[in-house]
Amino acid sequence: MCVVPYLPSSKDQTLNIMKLLEGRTGCLADLGSGDGRLVFAASSAGFQCTGFEINSILLAYARTKARWTGVPSSQATFVKKDFWKTDLSKYNNVTAFLAPGAMEALAEKLLKELPDDALVVACRFPFPNWPHQSTVGSGLDKTWAYNIKSVRKSKD
Repeated sequence: MCVVPYLPSSKDQTLNIMKLLEGRTGCLADLGSGDGRLVFAASSAGFQCTGFEINSILLAYARTKARWTGVPSSQATFVKKDFWKTDLSKYNNVTAFLAPGAMEALAEKLLKELPDDALVVACRFPFPNWPHQSTVGSGLDKTWAYNIKSVRKSKD
């Protein structure tokens, strides 16, 4: 749908995302996982993570790092799949650091597919017209958390 250039999350961005995920558990999808840094952070916090990445070099790097560091595949998996063409309904946590132009289309997809208990965390670029539950950070490191059930209610 929309190709986004690779821009790695900063350490502060990753920490901000993890703050917004505090107290949550379950399956996490990182949309455009790049080198896997967020997947590694979330898997170490107990999430069962899937990193979606279409760049073969970044995918190979993340998979290799997972093997080198001994991260079990039950905690972190990296797949070469286009998340736009993947059903995300099994994930109750989703993270996205994409381009502003992708956020509106992603919003529609997530509203259609995610369960009511899902939390979506956006880094740097918020979802237009979605009420956020909370934010952490400022400037380029700002992150937003969205409760899907609350977002759906705001659309009624």
